[in-house]
Amino acid sequence: MGVVVLAGCSSGKPAYCSDRTSLQNSVKGLTSLNASSGVSGLESQVKTIQSDASTVVSSAKSDFPSETSAITSSVDALKSSVAALSSSPSAAQIATVAKNASSVVSSVKSFIDASNSKCS
Repeated sequence: MGVVVLAGCSSGKPAYCSDRTSLQNSVKGLTSLNASSGVSGLESQVKTIQSDASTVVSSAKSDFPSETSAITSSVDALKSSVAALSSSPSAAQIATVAKNASSVVSSVKSFIDASNSKCS
């Protein structure tokens, strides 16, 4: 009887279930940035995303290798494009950052969709 009770306990979920919530929230933080946040605000948010993504990837890569690989590559691309920004970025630089940010959102959503069955 004790086993049945434990099976329904939320602590039985894989570690990446809580990790993905942190990543989801840090990605949502990108949308709350505004012009006054500037490049430094964007860099700071990308560092948070990178940290949360790294945690998710290490906890979930054995269960979701393709999704975690997509997260890693999209976050790396975003980090590189943000690192290349000048203090007064050009329209082309901003477009590249926006495209890479969209890829991060998409890869995180794919992982969340794929992991829903294990985390709900």
